Amino acid sequence: MTDRIELTGLRAHGRHGVYDFERADGQEFVVDAVLELDLGPAARSDLVADTVHYGELAEQLVAVVTGEPVNLIETLADRLLAVCLAEPLVAAATITVHKPEAPIPHAFADVAVTMRRTR
Repeated sequence: MTDRIELTGLRAHGRHGVYDFERADGQEFVVDAVLELDLGPAARSDLVADTVHYGELAEQLVAVVTGEPVNLIETLADRLLAVCLAEPLVAAATITVHKPEAPIPHAFADVAVTMRRTR
């Protein structure tokens, strides 16, 4: 599959983490989603019904990030992948969860987990 929809830099406040203070205070998470699907039908019809509505997808992904806390961003990424793959047109999806405020006692730019799943 060579066609893709990419949604990058989606930000939401979540309460995920191993430590109590992460659950209590929460922090910002950044999500990148790449959906692989055939965009030919949408290109020909010019109808949103023939593609994935990225605005609705963003709402669903934010609901997961702001929803029930998990310990690991690996678990969060897996839940986000499930949302992407629930879209019938999606053949494969890649999710990256960035945790730029991770509790690391050293200077760093980002911590991220990337997972890819296919049907």
